[in-house]
Amino acid sequence: MVINGIATGIGGILLILAFVGCVVPVVPGPILAAAALYVLSLAGGWTVYTWPVLIGWTVAAVVVQILDNVLPAHAAGRAGAGRGGVWGSVIGMLVGTVLFPPFGVFLGAFAGALAGEILFHRDNREPLRAALAVFRGTIGAIILKLAVTGATTFVFVRGAIRLFGA
Repeated sequence: MVINGIATGIGGILLILAFVGCVVPVVPGPILAAAALYVLSLAGGWTVYTWPVLIGWTVAAVVVQILDNVLPAHAAGRAGAGRGGVWGSVIGMLVGTVLFPPFGVFLGAFAGALAGEILFHRDNREPLRAALAVFRGTIGAIILKLAVTGATTFVFVRGAIRLFGA
Protein backbone atom coordinates (compact mmCIF):
# COMPACT_ATOMS: atom_id res chain seq x y z
CA MET A 1 0.00 0.00 0.00
CA VAL A 2 2.91 2.36 0.73
CA ILE A 3 4.42 1.70 -2.70
CA ASN A 4 1.06 2.56 -4.25
CA GLY A 5 1.06 5.92 -2.47
CA ILE A 6 4.64 6.65 -3.52
CA ALA A 7 3.88 5.70 -7.12
CA THR A 8 0.76 7.85 -7.13
CA GLY A 9 2.78 10.77 -5.75
CA ILE A 10 5.51 10.35 -8.36
CA GLY A 11 2.88 10.04 -11.06
CA GLY A 12 1.18 13.19 -9.79
CA ILE A 13 4.45 15.10 -9.94
CA LEU A 14 5.03 13.83 -13.47
CA LEU A 15 1.56 15.04 -14.45
CA ILE A 16 2.17 18.50 -13.00
CA LEU A 17 5.42 18.68 -14.97
CA ALA A 18 3.53 17.41 -18.01
CA PHE A 19 1.07 20.31 -17.87
CA VAL A 20 3.98 22.71 -17.50
CA GLY A 21 5.55 21.01 -20.50
CA CYS A 22 2.49 21.70 -22.59
CA VAL A 23 3.35 25.39 -22.65
CA VAL A 24 7.10 25.39 -22.01
CA PRO A 25 8.76 24.30 -25.25
CA VAL A 26 11.70 22.33 -23.82
CA VAL A 27 9.69 20.01 -21.55
CA PRO A 28 8.02 17.02 -23.28
CA GLY A 29 4.65 17.29 -21.54
CA PRO A 30 2.63 14.44 -23.10
CA ILE A 31 5.56 12.03 -22.78
CA LEU A 32 5.84 12.82 -19.06
CA ALA A 33 2.11 12.17 -18.72
CA ALA A 34 2.52 8.78 -20.40
CA ALA A 35 5.42 8.04 -18.03
CA ALA A 36 3.04 8.64 -15.11
CA LEU A 37 0.87 5.80 -16.42
CA TYR A 38 3.87 3.48 -16.49
CA VAL A 39 4.85 4.42 -12.91
CA LEU A 40 1.35 3.66 -11.66
CA SER A 41 1.16 0.44 -13.63
CA LEU A 42 4.56 -0.70 -12.32
CA ALA A 43 3.39 -0.16 -8.75
CA GLY A 44 0.31 -2.25 -9.44
CA GLY A 45 2.30 -5.16 -10.84
CA TRP A 46 1.40 -4.21 -14.43
CA THR A 47 -2.28 -4.95 -13.77
CA VAL A 48 -3.59 -1.38 -13.55
CA TYR A 49 -3.53 -0.88 -17.34
CA THR A 50 -3.34 -3.38 -20.17
CA TRP A 51 -0.37 -3.19 -22.53
CA PRO A 52 -2.48 -1.93 -25.43
CA VAL A 53 -3.63 0.98 -23.24
CA LEU A 54 -0.07 1.86 -22.25
CA ILE A 55 1.18 1.57 -25.82
CA GLY A 56 -1.76 3.58 -27.15
CA TRP A 57 -1.13 6.49 -24.78
CA THR A 58 2.58 6.34 -25.50
CA VAL A 59 1.97 6.51 -29.25
CA ALA A 60 -0.45 9.41 -28.74
CA ALA A 61 2.14 11.25 -26.64
CA VAL A 62 4.91 10.72 -29.19
CA VAL A 63 2.70 11.74 -32.13
CA VAL A 64 1.59 14.94 -30.37
CA GLN A 65 5.20 15.71 -29.44
CA ILE A 66 6.21 15.33 -33.09
CA LEU A 67 3.28 17.50 -34.18
CA ASP A 68 4.47 20.11 -31.69
CA ASN A 69 7.58 20.47 -33.81
CA VAL A 70 5.86 20.16 -37.17
CA LEU A 71 2.76 22.39 -36.84
CA PRO A 72 4.50 25.76 -36.36
CA ALA A 73 6.95 25.04 -39.17
CA HIS A 74 4.18 23.83 -41.48
CA ALA A 75 2.02 26.87 -40.76
CA ALA A 76 5.03 29.10 -41.27
CA GLY A 77 5.87 27.51 -44.60
CA ARG A 78 2.32 27.91 -45.87
CA ALA A 79 2.41 31.61 -44.99
CA GLY A 80 5.83 32.20 -46.51
CA ALA A 81 7.67 32.53 -43.20
CA GLY A 82 11.28 31.57 -42.80
CA ARG A 83 13.17 29.72 -40.11
CA GLY A 84 13.74 33.01 -38.33
CA GLY A 85 10.02 33.25 -37.60
CA VAL A 86 9.84 29.71 -36.24
CA TRP A 87 12.95 30.05 -34.07
CA GLY A 88 11.85 33.51 -32.97
CA SER A 89 8.57 31.99 -31.85
CA VAL A 90 10.32 29.32 -29.76
CA ILE A 91 12.73 31.80 -28.20
CA GLY A 92 9.87 34.25 -27.59
CA MET A 93 7.89 31.53 -25.80
CA LEU A 94 10.82 30.78 -23.51
CA VAL A 95 11.47 34.43 -22.73
CA GLY A 96 7.76 35.19 -22.35
CA THR A 97 7.32 32.25 -19.97
CA VAL A 98 10.04 33.60 -17.70
CA LEU A 99 9.20 37.30 -17.88
CA PHE A 100 5.39 37.34 -18.12
CA PRO A 101 3.88 34.09 -16.82
CA PRO A 102 1.39 32.64 -17.68
CA PHE A 103 0.37 34.63 -20.77
CA GLY A 104 3.92 35.42 -21.80
CA VAL A 105 4.14 32.13 -23.63
CA PHE A 106 1.49 33.30 -26.10
CA LEU A 107 2.63 36.89 -26.39
CA GLY A 108 6.26 35.78 -26.58
CA ALA A 109 5.50 33.32 -29.37
CA PHE A 110 3.88 36.00 -31.48
CA ALA A 111 6.44 38.74 -30.72
CA GLY A 112 9.33 36.34 -31.30
CA ALA A 113 7.91 35.15 -34.62
CA LEU A 114 7.39 38.73 -35.77
CA ALA A 115 10.89 39.79 -34.68
CA GLY A 116 12.41 36.71 -36.32
CA GLU A 117 10.64 37.49 -39.58
CA ILE A 118 11.65 41.13 -39.55
CA LEU A 119 15.28 40.43 -38.62
CA PHE A 120 16.08 37.29 -40.57
CA HIS A 121 13.66 37.20 -43.49
CA ARG A 122 13.89 40.72 -44.81
CA ASP A 123 12.57 39.84 -48.27
CA ASN A 124 9.23 38.83 -46.76
CA ARG A 125 6.80 41.66 -47.51
CA GLU A 126 4.22 40.40 -45.03
CA PRO A 127 6.04 39.60 -41.79
CA LEU A 128 2.86 40.07 -39.73
CA ARG A 129 1.02 37.44 -41.78
CA ALA A 130 3.91 35.01 -41.39
CA ALA A 131 4.17 35.72 -37.66
CA LEU A 132 0.45 35.09 -37.22
CA ALA A 133 0.78 31.77 -39.04
CA VAL A 134 3.65 30.68 -36.79
CA PHE A 135 1.61 31.81 -33.78
CA ARG A 136 -1.45 29.80 -34.92
CA GLY A 137 0.69 26.70 -35.42
CA THR A 138 2.27 27.12 -32.00
CA ILE A 139 -1.07 27.62 -30.26
CA GLY A 140 -2.54 24.64 -32.13
CA ALA A 141 0.32 22.46 -30.92
CA ILE A 142 -0.16 23.66 -27.33
CA ILE A 143 -3.86 22.84 -27.49
CA LEU A 144 -3.13 19.35 -28.80
CA LYS A 145 -0.59 18.74 -26.04
CA LEU A 146 -3.03 19.98 -23.38
CA ALA A 147 -5.78 17.72 -24.74
CA VAL A 148 -3.63 14.59 -24.71
CA THR A 149 -2.13 15.41 -21.31
CA GLY A 150 -5.59 16.12 -19.87
CA ALA A 151 -6.97 12.85 -21.20
CA THR A 152 -3.94 10.99 -19.86
CA THR A 153 -4.52 12.60 -16.46
CA PHE A 154 -8.10 11.31 -16.48
CA VAL A 155 -6.82 7.79 -17.25
CA PHE A 156 -4.21 8.15 -14.48
CA VAL A 157 -6.82 9.15 -11.89
CA ARG A 158 -9.04 6.22 -12.85
CA GLY A 159 -6.04 3.90 -12.57
CA ALA A 160 -5.09 5.30 -9.15
CA ILE A 161 -8.64 4.73 -7.91
CA ARG A 162 -8.48 1.18 -9.21
CA LEU A 163 -5.04 0.68 -7.61
CA PHE A 164 -6.33 1.68 -4.20
CA GLY A 165 -9.41 -0.49 -4.60
CA ALA A 166 -12.01 2.23 -4.27
